[in-house]
Amino acid sequence: MKQYILLLTLLTAPLYAQDLPAGTHSAEEPSQADALNARITAAESDLDKQDYAAAATKLKAAIAAGAHDTRAYYDLGFAEERNGDDTAAADSYTRAIAENPKVGQPRLALGLLEARDNQLDKAHADLLAAAKLPDESPVLRGRALRALARIDATSDPDTAREELIAAIQLTEETPEDTLMTADLAEQAGDDADAEAAYRRALDKTPTNIDAIAGLSHVLVKEKKIADAEALLSAALKSNPDDPRLVSQLAVLYAAEEKADQAIPLIEKLRASRPALAADPQLSAMLAHLYSINNDYAKAEALDRASLTKAPDDPELLDDLGTALVKQQKYAEAEAVLTKAFSLRDHFSSQQDWGTVAEHLAFAASKNNHPETTLEAIRQRDTVLPSSGSSLWLTAISYDALHQHKQAAEAYKAFLAEDKGQLSNEEFEARHRLVALANMK
Repeated sequence: MKQYILLLTLLTAPLYAQDLPAGTHSAEEPSQADALNARITAAESDLDKQDYAAAATKLKAAIAAGAHDTRAYYDLGFAEERNGDDTAAADSYTRAIAENPKVGQPRLALGLLEARDNQLDKAHADLLAAAKLPDESPVLRGRALRALARIDATSDPDTAREELIAAIQLTEETPEDTLMTADLAEQAGDDADAEAAYRRALDKTPTNIDAIAGLSHVLVKEKKIADAEALLSAALKSNPDDPRLVSQLAVLYAAEEKADQAIPLIEKLRASRPALAADPQLSAMLAHLYSINNDYAKAEALDRASLTKAPDDPELLDDLGTALVKQQKYAEAEAVLTKAFSLRDHFSSQQDWGTVAEHLAFAASKNNHPETTLEAIRQRDTVLPSSGSSLWLTAISYDALHQHKQAAEAYKAFLAEDKGQLSNEEFEARHRLVALANMK
């Protein structure tokens, strides 16, 4: 699956006295140690009741009275994290680690907190340290390795796979592990392995939407279109309003040139919930489907509505410009595409920007602006190879400017490149070459 969000599970229970040593304070009187221990135990009772504010108050008092040990600092970090004070929680976890570096829970908690706050370098270091603690439980080390795999999944999928395998060797494979195995295999281009892993996940949990969505995506990549369509259609019978499944089936229909079947799916989904009606990806998908189905007025209306929320989205601007061109609104299209063209740094790739440059060139040509057309084509040609359509636009623009020599050269280049793709334009090019040959 293309695109994935980093989800790291937070700890779900406080660190009790039997899990971490309270530290040694040989100079303390037994009665004082007992009193501090009682305070921490009372705070842990509050943690059990999810009264994190009360727990934090008791723990701060205990620490102020001399309870400087791993247990107290860890419990305080646990309470502070759930009170929404990540900075204080990180400090408390750090103090807990300093008191006893060999205990894994504080380091694991700190790494998960840092990962959630997108401090990935720090998170990676702390989680790796937790995973390497030789005296810690396999469960804790496995959790650290799984968290590491999630961090590395996008940037270093091979390392992520090794970390996941190591985690599974410590504790048995979970359904989440199987899904991650599939995701990582897909990222590595091993579609066959990804398909097998998704199917294993579905064997364990047949209604798992993540596995269904992942498997259908891989099946499409493997060109097993019928299998993907059957899988999605069956899943939608019990999950008719799941955005991922509906979207995937709609995309599948669009690829099969069945936009008329895809459009009702997205329309119904958007009508089911206001949040989905406002979802920019679904709106863009529906607008694209309208364009495929030659309903350019509806596509234009949706694109304009989306642009009120994201006025500098180059893909939306390109889609609107295309819909306007199809409706022969060339002046409006040229203005919209000029803005898209100016947002070069906003494109995901320079090739996408080059495509928009060609769209601008076409709109400008239809709007009788040959200078703009030529400049757009010059820019396009810096990132994309020449094509029949780009050479045609170049030729007719030079021709419109009465630059006969350049026009003739461009017409010849067009005929050499096009080779029957644009038959009407080739017919016109040959006639223009004859006419240009007689001009001085």
